[in-house]
Amino acid sequence: MSVAEGTKRFQAKRDAILAAAAEAINEQSAKGMTFADVARRVGLNTTSVTYYFKRKEDLAAAAFDHTIQTLLASLDDALEQATPQDRVARFLSITMARLSRVASGEEKPVAVLSDLRAMDDPMKGELLAGWRDVFRRTRSLFGPMPTRAHTDLNGARAHVLLENTFWLTAWIDRYEPDQYPRVEARLMDVFANGLAGPRAGWAPDLLDLTHGAPRSSRENFLLAATRLINELGYRGASVQRIASELNVTKGSFYHHLDAKDDLVTQCYVRSFATITEAQREADAMGGSHWHRLSSALATLLDIQFSEAGPLLRTTALSGLPVGVRQVMIDRSNRIARRFAGTISDSIAEGSCRAVDPLVASQALMALQNAAFDMRKWAGTMGRERAVALYASTVMFGMFDDRAIEG
Repeated sequence: MSVAEGTKRFQAKRDAILAAAAEAINEQSAKGMTFADVARRVGLNTTSVTYYFKRKEDLAAAAFDHTIQTLLASLDDALEQATPQDRVARFLSITMARLSRVASGEEKPVAVLSDLRAMDDPMKGELLAGWRDVFRRTRSLFGPMPTRAHTDLNGARAHVLLENTFWLTAWIDRYEPDQYPRVEARLMDVFANGLAGPRAGWAPDLLDLTHGAPRSSRENFLLAATRLINELGYRGASVQRIASELNVTKGSFYHHLDAKDDLVTQCYVRSFATITEAQREADAMGGSHWHRLSSALATLLDIQFSEAGPLLRTTALSGLPVGVRQVMIDRSNRIARRFAGTISDSIAEGSCRAVDPLVASQALMALQNAAFDMRKWAGTMGRERAVALYASTVMFGMFDDRAIEG
């Protein structure tokens, strides 16, 4: 065998191992992935896998880096387009084409990045540097940033765009692959033009979901745990670390909850209940459906940006058992359908553009879910302005600069 042939075979085997690792990470999280499982997926023994990657952490880091490099290549391609709208459309098109190839079995999925923060240094630092590069390039899709206001708005746009492309994997399987081009067009329409009708403005009322009642000790427990899981990922937030953060013993932790999975489930139940309560309160308020939608969204973003928040990120889903994970996804989809109903009613009354309500509702789900990661960004300005800027990316579109003036 020639050196070139040997190198090609080595690379092909390494790529197959990385693809198998990505599947395992997406199903079980990086910490839950095992060499034995990866070896089984590619028809090798465990020793053969260790020939390519000495430690499990090395394999996980390589899988995460592959995702980052895939994103950077897609962004570089998109940046060759002339206008911000063309660049975003190209980036979305590349993403949808990859998802189509995955659906048809032509390509393996890349690893989701939800467990990246749970990695140990120095790998964590290197991967986070790569992620920051992804964010900066995504932000540059939207063009020059002559003022701090433009930088703030483009940062929000970049974050919402990335989160929507990540969130696609949670709901795109509801469509047949031949419908992917339609989904792409409808989602790009939301990105380009937003939901607002010609006369719709941004004047939400923040809803009081507590009704003045103090939080119980259990609610405080779940809130603190939610914050830690959001910051460190499901596996990174160990029981010991959660107990330490909450200033309780591990024994006390298990007195309240049977297991860590139970904790994450209860955090999701609390978060979904908060979102549903915002939707109900907005409906009970009456008025236009656009105002109800705006008020529910603004309230949820305000919670995500505040010290009283947050809601649990969907990044924790990968660590849950498959059955429990599906229950949580089903609940999320019911919430999305309620948003879709409000959007449909807004279209009927003329306050919302004629958009695909199901696709638009998933864009809203991605927006409010990911807002926790932008809390430091939000802390650099007034809360009301942060909520308005962030919400504008979907409510008024990603290329409307009026949010800067508002």
